[in-house]
Amino acid sequence: MRDPLSVLTEAFTSFLFGKVETTRLPVRTSTGQAQAVYLPTAAPGLGDSGVIIGREVYSGKGYIYDPFQLYGQQLPAPHWLVLGESGNGKSALEKTYVLRQLRFRDRQVVVLDAQGEDGAGEWNLIAQELGITPIRLDAMAALDHGIRLNPLDPSITTTGQLALLRTIIEVAMGHGLDERSGFALKVAHAYVNETIVERQPVLMDIVEQLRHPEPESAQAMNVDLDDVRAWGLDVALVLDRLVDGDLRGMFDGPTTVGIDLDAPLIVFDLSHIDRNSIAMPILMAIVGVWLEHTWIRPDRKKRIFLVEEAWHIINSPFVAQLFQRLLKFGRRLGLSFVAVVHHLSDVVDGAAAREAAAILKMASTRTIYAQKADEARATGRVLGLPRWAVEIIPTLTPGIAVWDVNGNVQVVKHLVTEAERPLVFTDRAMTENSEASDAADAAQARRAGLLPPAPYEPHEPHEDMRAAEWEAEQRAALLERQRQYNESSESTVA
Repeated sequence: MRDPLSVLTEAFTSFLFGKVETTRLPVRTSTGQAQAVYLPTAAPGLGDSGVIIGREVYSGKGYIYDPFQLYGQQLPAPHWLVLGESGNGKSALEKTYVLRQLRFRDRQVVVLDAQGEDGAGEWNLIAQELGITPIRLDAMAALDHGIRLNPLDPSITTTGQLALLRTIIEVAMGHGLDERSGFALKVAHAYVNETIVERQPVLMDIVEQLRHPEPESAQAMNVDLDDVRAWGLDVALVLDRLVDGDLRGMFDGPTTVGIDLDAPLIVFDLSHIDRNSIAMPILMAIVGVWLEHTWIRPDRKKRIFLVEEAWHIINSPFVAQLFQRLLKFGRRLGLSFVAVVHHLSDVVDGAAAREAAAILKMASTRTIYAQKADEARATGRVLGLPRWAVEIIPTLTPGIAVWDVNGNVQVVKHLVTEAERPLVFTDRAMTENSEASDAADAAQARRAGLLPPAPYEPHEPHEDMRAAEWEAEQRAALLERQRQYNESSESTVA
């Protein structure tokens, strides 16, 4: 029974100052018991419709991404930028992404494969698995009845042909065409299209017309014929390189018959072209415009245009402008442009900084693999990443990346199935031994204390195992790995 004086005092105090809250005594407990008070939370995912990428690292939830499903609700544009140093899993991600996208019937993918391995592009294995022959652009092979793409193919509009010719010349010259050279090219192109009707016009026809312009061309502008010939001389010399120079054979004839633009996967193998030469951006320009006028169609298909080593595109102002136009098809015709780049500095510090900024702005999805600390900070500033994401980028291990999907930032571990593994990894030249011998060597080294235990990898629960049992088994396995690692570390120090 309470003291009457205490009751009277409490009532008087409440009357003067209002109700006084009671104070609870502190409670001592363990973290194991207290964790039930603060339930675990995780950032919301991107939905459950699309392509499975892997697991969100902090929550363990499945991570699903599809730009076509997200467009309009969570994504303003379907384009995707992938960054990171070599050996961290960019190529494996893109290959599994394409393989999984192709399981949808309304998907079609074009890949510009600029990297090679074992004498072929790194997408060669996937193409073989799907029964597809890559379009290998190789100057030497083209001379021996190899693949040709004609910039003057009748399937490309006359406006597109002229734009492509200008882009080729501007890329090769390193500057824009002046009005006089542009006029000479326009007149030559118009004359060739009007007079050659019994076959496909080819680049040699343009070169010959530039060298020997028709008198009507000069009369139309009231200038001397020799002036028109002089205006077109530099243009003729550039195009002559595609006809009789180091790029001859690939673009100086009719388009090769049999290129299947309706195949689910189209691979342009550019691995035999020097990536540091002027030939690469010229090839990118020709392939880009050719696809724009022959592949992208309003047929309700969802198309993915994936470019490896994309800095070759974005680093050239004229090619970058061309691809900016391609990106605009994303909204109207269902095109998702995927650019794979090693370093953002290759792009933003290049000759096409303004065009690069416009392309980066169109990429609403950005995936960043491990980078050095200074590169990560620069990337964070350009892409507007949160501070915590910038700080962890240098610590990421292969296969784990920071995903920024229009401001939804999460850390994701990419998962590769056993069926995909032999198709997507591109380091066979560095792994001469079989997987079995490699595993045996690693296990022996760990037993000798030369290596820490293998990283913990959660496996999927058996269908007959209850969730609680599976979680307990996974936790025990993780603790055992940690114990082994601690023991090996102590023995090494001793």
